[in-house]
Amino acid sequence: MYIPTSFRFDDQTAIFDFTERHGFATLVTEHDGAPFATHLPLIIERGAGECGAIVGHMARANPQWRDAAGQTVLVMYQGPHAYISPAWYAEPNTVPTWNYGAVHAYGKLEVVEDSAALTEIVVRTVEFYERSLPRPWQFDATTPLAEALIKQIIGFRIPVERWEGKWKLNQNHTPERQGRVIAALANGATDDQRAIAAEMSARQ
Repeated sequence: MYIPTSFRFDDQTAIFDFTERHGFATLVTEHDGAPFATHLPLIIERGAGECGAIVGHMARANPQWRDAAGQTVLVMYQGPHAYISPAWYAEPNTVPTWNYGAVHAYGKLEVVEDSAALTEIVVRTVEFYERSLPRPWQFDATTPLAEALIKQIIGFRIPVERWEGKWKLNQNHTPERQGRVIAALANGATDDQRAIAAEMSARQ
């Protein structure tokens, strides 16, 4: 990912926090000589190795996993994003842009086929994404339905070798311009616009 120095963030905790907030990510591998992408909810093992690990599962019918083992793969996480109008700068000779947050991870994919390990991946994934609900649903791995489900999926684990973090938030503009953009986005119609305003404000 192209990251100008002013847009880069490298703090490991901040990267983990970002990926957990935006856990529905894109796994990109090579399949039949071409890029292949699957969109998946993923979880992070923060304490695994120096850079942590990414864990998830997909449908066994998905051909992606069949030749992904051992590949260096790319996982892309996208955060909030918003169009930036040059009108908000209130200055001449400006152009439109887009503000956003993104994190990329690289590592070699390990396929998980053992039924007990697969069950653990599903249980952990459900627990992670249910944790903020007022009445979290629990996955009962002992039911016939659960046993049938496990046979229809494949798991994977990616020990991360390298992370890339990027917040493009008008850091290359003056504080005055940034303030006007924040004001416009804070009154925006979408959650993403307001989220970008909050991220910009936190960095001023």
